[in-house]
Amino acid sequence: MQEVDIQAIVETVLAELKAAEGAAVDIAQAAPEADGDDLQIDLDDPTLPAARQRPGIERPINPDGLRALMAATPARIGVGRSGPRPRTAANLLFLADHGVTQDALMHEVDADLLEELGLFSVESMAADRQTYLKRPDLGRKLTEAAKAVLRDRCTKNPDVQVFVGDGLSGAAIDHNLRQIMPVLQQGLNSAGLSLGTPFFVKNARVGLLNDVNGIVDAKVCAILIGERPGLARAQSMSIYLGFRPRPDSTDANRDAICNIYEGGLNPLEAGAHAVQLIQKMIRDRASGVELKMV
Repeated sequence: MQEVDIQAIVETVLAELKAAEGAAVDIAQAAPEADGDDLQIDLDDPTLPAARQRPGIERPINPDGLRALMAATPARIGVGRSGPRPRTAANLLFLADHGVTQDALMHEVDADLLEELGLFSVESMAADRQTYLKRPDLGRKLTEAAKAVLRDRCTKNPDVQVFVGDGLSGAAIDHNLRQIMPVLQQGLNSAGLSLGTPFFVKNARVGLLNDVNGIVDAKVCAILIGERPGLARAQSMSIYLGFRPRPDSTDANRDAICNIYEGGLNPLEAGAHAVQLIQKMIRDRASGVELKMV
């Protein structure tokens, strides 16, 4: 093949490539730009109640019984399988619920809510959320600055000291505090018990009961704290209480009222139960295992 022929072939190929490139540009220019308002998602929201309660098992023997069983529990039953794998709908719901859990861990309690309830804020020794998650021991201790604030602003030697901590779910505090705090305050007042100055601790763990009571010296010290979130369950709060907590007090010296939210133990009922438990602690001068042995 002559050099002239080779050159002709090369020029032909280059011309075809250039023509193809121009056509692609024309198509791209002619295509309308994607508008966020035009985004179409062809999947239903898996977190809606109807989607959660929809059985994933094809041709169940007792469809009504399966639906009734699924409605009676938040457990993941009746989701079905696709071979050895979860079905797409069940997997999407799991991922969405896991996202709720992750959000709850990083959620900051609403500052307007704290202001509304008259709670000032201090911090634990866990300086940020990542440190809080990696170093639980630091969440059990107040900073020196926080201790100074409590010494200055808190009533000393009350019958009961109640304070609030975000714990592992600030969303739980947002969800329940407005309902439960007035019940606690009114119930304790009605029982003739003096109440210390309430406040909020950021990045809090239950063990703060010891540090706090080392300053205020209450007969009973109680912390309202967000529980570790489960899948799609970020609203659950607990109350941990101890009779005269000391620096060496442990969980064995405490009592707890758990699963406080509208889908578990109603916040109003939990507040009333806490008042009764506090009265029993003061009467028997004990808490935790010792209280159960009285």
